[in-house]
Amino acid sequence: MSCELIVRRSFLAACAACVSAPLLHAQQAATSIPPDPQTVDDLVAANRILAQEGVFDAMGHVSVRHPRRPDRFLLARAGAPALVTTGDIMEYDLESRPIDARGRNSYQERFIHSEIYRARQDVKAIVHCHTPSLVPFSISKVPLRPVFHMSSFVGEGVPVFEIRVSAGMTNMLVKDTMAGRALAQALGMRSAVLMRGHGAVVAAASLPLAVGRAVYLDMNAKIQMQAATLGGQPTYLDAEEARLATVPTQYDRAWELWKKQVSQAR
Repeated sequence: MSCELIVRRSFLAACAACVSAPLLHAQQAATSIPPDPQTVDDLVAANRILAQEGVFDAMGHVSVRHPRRPDRFLLARAGAPALVTTGDIMEYDLESRPIDARGRNSYQERFIHSEIYRARQDVKAIVHCHTPSLVPFSISKVPLRPVFHMSSFVGEGVPVFEIRVSAGMTNMLVKDTMAGRALAQALGMRSAVLMRGHGAVVAAASLPLAVGRAVYLDMNAKIQMQAATLGGQPTYLDAEEARLATVPTQYDRAWELWKKQVSQAR
């Protein structure tokens, strides 16, 4: 084969790629079914609530499964959660590919969300945070235990994800499918998992429930540490107490209040 023919074929292949990439992007965008405005508004509110309540700082992210496409999820563009607006909400498939990025940057750790949604059909919302109260429990031998009825879901157990087991030495970020899948396995069928030296992930069957769990997981950690400073053995919730106290509507009243507070602050 002549050098001229090789060059020509390479040029044609490159042109085909340039043409096909926009077409593929257009096809993906065309298959997008817009979520209802209420879902988008609630996701914006969730970002702002978690910042207001101290679960998020400039970092952290919260997602919701697409209500009309269970193989998709909604997540804000990469940025500070307290500043999220409706225009920042992006749609992703379960490969963590944005459907219509339009120049908006994505969180590196979006694979946390995609792999949990893939593994857990019951999960409709996910929070990833770096809340300082939780980190000590991720690096010590002291487990998080349920100490407060509002955080009764802790009674399911809160395991610690060790990224070195699945990925070796990393920068601690879950930024690919393999690490996301390992994290989802560590979470199992529970509501929360700690990430060693990093933070935590909370999963739930609704956005208000995920937000409430994230807030009260932080509160549980603070109360447990406060109790430890008093000396003696704390009294934890009994397993049956925790089971009876954990209900899907546990945080509905708090969600209503928090939403009103962040809407007034805009």
